[in-house]
Amino acid sequence: MTDCKEISVNGKNYRVIKLLGKGKGGYSYLVTDGSQQYTLKQIHHEPCDYYKFGDKMAAELDSYQKLSAVGIPLPGLIGFDTGNERILKEFIPGDTAAELIKRGEMTDELISRVWDMCKILYQAGLNIDYYPTNFIVCGGKLVYIDYECNDYSPEWDFGNWGVKFWTGEEPI
Repeated sequence: MTDCKEISVNGKNYRVIKLLGKGKGGYSYLVTDGSQQYTLKQIHHEPCDYYKFGDKMAAELDSYQKLSAVGIPLPGLIGFDTGNERILKEFIPGDTAAELIKRGEMTDELISRVWDMCKILYQAGLNIDYYPTNFIVCGGKLVYIDYECNDYSPEWDFGNWGVKFWTGEEPI
């Protein structure tokens, strides 16, 4: 897939600009239709020994609805192609929280914004993937760029798991 020059979503072609990253559920690419840039997530089925998957497409779309409903800042869902397991999202430019952490530029204010998200998520009975590569700072706003969410579990909440990466206690 990474050597692909073009990829389609529901019959519309997008030119692949570059690979943005790989997660446990898929590969994300920066793509363009010639006038705008988007993020395209291609679901993969590579094994992951610490996470159990069901229907990844359905889970992503369901998670998008849940997170949107409670007000978590997310990239907009532009479209999806169930047959090819592709999701087209709004592209959010900016640095990931991981990049800021590696450069020593993480601020208490940004960590406080994650805690603000936690208040909303925990009240809704949800956790997200708090790993810093899943967050982009754009125009001073912190955006969760993944659509993954799960039922709340203290073991995987920000205070017990995610904050360790944001503060440098655990390496990224």
